[in-house]
Order: sequence, then structure tokens, then C-alpha cells
Amino acid sequence: MNNVVLITGASSGIGKATAKILIANGYKVYAGARRVEKLKELEYLGARITPLDVTDEGSLKKAVETVVESEGRLDILINNAGYGANGAIEDVPMSEARRQFDVNLFGLARLTQLVLPVMRKQGSGKIINISSIAGKINMPLGGWYHATKHALEAYSDALRLEVYRFGIKVILIEPGAIKTEWDTVALVNLMKYSGSGPYADLTDKLTNKFRAAYRKGAPGPEVVAKTILKALRSRWPAARYAAPFQAKVMLFLKRLTPDCVLDAAIKFLLK
Repeated sequence: MNNVVLITGASSGIGKATAKILIANGYKVYAGARRVEKLKELEYLGARITPLDVTDEGSLKKAVETVVESEGRLDILINNAGYGANGAIEDVPMSEARRQFDVNLFGLARLTQLVLPVMRKQGSGKIINISSIAGKINMPLGGWYHATKHALEAYSDALRLEVYRFGIKVILIEPGAIKTEWDTVALVNLMKYSGSGPYADLTDKLTNKFRAAYRKGAPGPEVVAKTILKALRSRWPAARYAAPFQAKVMLFLKRLTPDCVLDAAIKFLLK
């Protein structure tokens, strides 16, 4: 089996759940994260642990070298590391906006550049990029995060058309609301940047909506991990997989709904 996997952002959420399900199904998992102390459970389960900061060139090179030197190949790259720092576009500092792009897009792209020569040489590989329905459906106070995911969608589409001739498949995973640490980080930053000032009332309303969506009705990250496993097992994987089912419904409705109608619905929701 071509089953050597490198996962970024494996210390929690979707990355951790994916590492667990892949280990359980016989994959050889290299789990990467900045917070290596949070990878102990995965190490106990059989994962190889590697420090990995997607914004650090040396860390990226070291992670790839570690896998290739140990295994002689790298079959699957799962670009999962990412975060959201919500806030009004007017309020979020440009330094924070750039950092979101560094983590959510440019770090991912650089790691992919380092992995592609390995996959081209072996004539096969799968690259899984964890996007979001937020790359297609936009909400106020999340503009910079939406922008990173929208860019990732375009980046992945172009990459897929470039590398298929080398036996490399590129797959986008588009989660909806999932119970992870993501919403906590996003809401902390939302209050930090827009908790006072002209967007404070909208911040309060959106915070309540986020909490209701993520903490009450959202499934755990295992539903996304199962979707990733399905994509990896497929001989002819789709370009995109949405999860959970509610995410599929929302993307379907987005395709059918004119922008003016969608805008009106969001405005009504936030009254």
C-alpha cells in the first residue's frame, strides 16, 4: 500500500481525528504540529511525531526530509493547519490579515512545493487541502478568513490541473460547522478586534450565532476524518468533498441562490 501520510495541524480538531482514523486503518502517519506536546496521544497510537510550523521554511524542509529519509517516499500530504481571526475588515490589522494568508495559504503552498518533487519521482501521490464552505459562502466579520479559503479553492483547482499528468491527485475537503477549537479562536479574535466601536452590535449578534451553531448543533471532527478516508480510498476521487451533510445542502443552495437573495437572508438572520 502507498500509505505514508504527513498531516499538518495534527494536534487537535480535524487533523487529530484524521490521524487517528488513518492509523486505525493501517496508514503510516507522520503527525506534524507546532504544539508537539499535544501529540502524545497520537504517538501512543502509533504516529510518528514531527515538529511542524507551516510558516517556518526550516521546519517545513525538516518535516519532509524526516519522512522521506525514514520511508523513502511520501504518498499523501494532508494540508490541515489553519485558523481564523475574525473581525471587521476595517478593524483587523493588516499584519493579522497577512498572517492568516501565511498560515492558511502560503505555508500550505510552500509545503506542497517541497512534497511535489517526491511525488513526481514516485509517479503517484494525493494532496488533501482542508478548505471550508467559508471559501464559497461569506459572512460578515470573517472577510479575511473567507479570503484565504476562497484563494485556497482557486489554488487547488489550478494545482489539480497541473499535476494530474504525474499521477498526483489534488482533493479539496470543505467542512461546514464542526466542533473544534476553531470557533473559540475565531470568537476571541472577533471580540479583540471588533468587540467595541462601530461593529460592536454586529459582533454581539454574530458571536451568539456562532456559539449556537458550533456548540449545540455541530458534529465532531470525526465526520470530516471519515470523508478524508473515503477520498483516500477512492481510485478516482472527486475534486471536492463537503461534510457534514448540512454543508452539502448549504453549498447546493448557494449555487441556486442569487447574491441579492443570499445577502437579504444573512441580513435577516443577523437582525
